[in-house]
Amino acid sequence: AGIVLEKAKRMVECGHDVVIFLDSITRLARAYNTVSPASGKVLSGGVDANALHKPKRFFGAARNIENGGSLTIIATALIDTGSKMDEVIFEEFKGTGNMELQLDRMLSNKRIFPAVNITASSTRRDDLLQDKMTLDRMWILRKFLSDMNPIEAMNEVKSKLENTANNEEFLLSMNS
Repeated sequence: AGIVLEKAKRMVECGHDVVIFLDSITRLARAYNTVSPASGKVLSGGVDANALHKPKRFFGAARNIENGGSLTIIATALIDTGSKMDEVIFEEFKGTGNMELQLDRMLSNKRIFPAVNITASSTRRDDLLQDKMTLDRMWILRKFLSDMNPIEAMNEVKSKLENTANNEEFLLSMNS
């Protein structure tokens, strides 16, 4: 992982836009937990406090360089595995990304795709990405979907999307 990250950083410095797909940040943290020397500070779940330093540096390396390229890191995290260690690792990384996309096994089992839990997924600082009108419409949609279970929410969005030509038309169809 370290070699890949250093290569990506050099490419970014040369002006390239680089994307690293990491499956998974949880497994990377587990691996570092296994090989890192013991610091004496053990978090719940058996995670050594120093073991998370390198995975955090890896994930935190994503950036956009002025007059250069950008480094985007897309990582998966294991949740609901029953492992306290996985839970601790996930909580350590939860607030560090720009967005969170939660997949839903129930949707996948029912062959509803994309199997995304819309209400649990979000983008941080979406106010920087959208104009005021679009942002207001997105919040109307999120409020409308918030009381639905993931299956109802995805079916509702899919049915509305099928009847509109583009995102703007879709968002305009949301009643305030």
